[in-house]
Amino acid sequence: MIHGVEISDGKANWYRNRYVATPLLDVDEITNENRLVRGNSLANTHIVGHAGKVLALQETQVPIELTTELDTVGPYDFGGKLERNMTAHPKICPKTGEMLFFGYGIMPPFLTYHRVAANGDLVQTEIIDVKAATMVHDFAITENYVLFLDLPMLWDLKKLSQPGIPISYDESYGARIGVMPRTGNSNDVRWFEIEPCYIYHTMNAFERGTKLVFHAPKLVGYTSVGMKNPPIPKLHRWTLDLADGSVHEEQVDDLGVDFPITSPDFVGQSHKHGFAAEFDTKGAPYILGYHKYDLETGNRSAHRLGAGRTGSEASFVPSQNATNDDDGYLMTFVFDEAEGKSELVILNAKEMDDEPLARIHLPVRVPTGFHGSWIPSEA
Repeated sequence: MIHGVEISDGKANWYRNRYVATPLLDVDEITNENRLVRGNSLANTHIVGHAGKVLALQETQVPIELTTELDTVGPYDFGGKLERNMTAHPKICPKTGEMLFFGYGIMPPFLTYHRVAANGDLVQTEIIDVKAATMVHDFAITENYVLFLDLPMLWDLKKLSQPGIPISYDESYGARIGVMPRTGNSNDVRWFEIEPCYIYHTMNAFERGTKLVFHAPKLVGYTSVGMKNPPIPKLHRWTLDLADGSVHEEQVDDLGVDFPITSPDFVGQSHKHGFAAEFDTKGAPYILGYHKYDLETGNRSAHRLGAGRTGSEASFVPSQNATNDDDGYLMTFVFDEAEGKSELVILNAKEMDDEPLARIHLPVRVPTGFHGSWIPSEA
C-alpha cells in the first residue's frame, strides 16, 4: 500500500492510500516461487519518480508504474529494455539527471548494472562478474563512478521451496566494494576488500581527489538465517584510494541508526551533512527519532519523536535555490499511539532539535513503513 500527501502553495491538498494492483493480488497463496515470476512484484519497498514516471519498487522484480494519484498503471520495463529486475534503491544524479540502478539474480547473471538517461531511456546495461548469488540491497554513486557491494548475504536455492527468505549470512564469502566508471563495464571494475559485514542502505559517496569517500550503516555478525535478528547497524566511513588500492575504514558513531539519507541535490557529490533514523532496540521499523550528522566533525543533533510516537523513513526536501546540503526539510509520517492517528511531520533540516515547522494531521493511521520519497512535480 502506497500512502501519499500532495502539497502545493503551502497547503496539503489531499491524503490518500492505494494498494498497488500487482498480479499477485490474483494469487491465492504467495510463495517464493510465484514471487519470482516476472511481473509478480510485491511493490512494497520503495517508490521513486524519474522522467515523468512514478515507480513502485521491489528488488526481485520489474517496477510497477503508478499515476500521481497513486493508481496502478502496470509493470514497467523501459520499453522492453529491462529484461531483469531493478533494485529498490536507484540513484538519480543531480547533475546529469540520469537514474542509475542494478538488479541482482539468484541465478546467473548475479549482478547487472543499468543507466537511464534523463529522458527515461535505458541506454546502458552491463553484466558485472561476481562470485555468487548475494542479496545486494543498495549501492552508491559518485560523479564519475558507481560502487557495488559484494557482501556475504547469500541466497540458498535449496531452501527456495521452504517458508521464509532463503538467505544466509556467511562471513567466509568475504566482502568487497567494486568501483566502476559510470559508463564502464565489468572489465573496468576494481574490487576493494573490506572486513566482512552487511550494508542494507547507503548514505552517499563522493570523490576527493584520487579517493572515494563512502558512508553507510554497517552490520556485523548475523547469527541466524533468513535475515532474522539483525545486529545493530552503526554509521561507518570507508575511504577507497584509487591511486594505491588501499581502503581505510572508521566508525563514525556508536548509535544504532539506519535509513541514511542526504539531500538529493548532493547525491554523488561532496557533502558535509547526512541524516539517519534511530531505531528502538525492538528494531525496524520502530523509529524513535532522526539524527543529523556533521561528517567532518563527527557531531550530531537530534529530533526525537517522544513517548508513544514512532516514525517512518524521512525524505529530504531541498529548499528552493538551496546552496548547502542542509538547506531544506525532513518529512516523515509519524504515528501517535495515544491518538491512534498519524501526521506528516515537517522538520527544519538546519535546526533538527527545533519543534516541527508543520504537522499535517491525517484522518487515519498510517502504518509504520520503510522507504518513501518526495517527488516534485517537475520529476
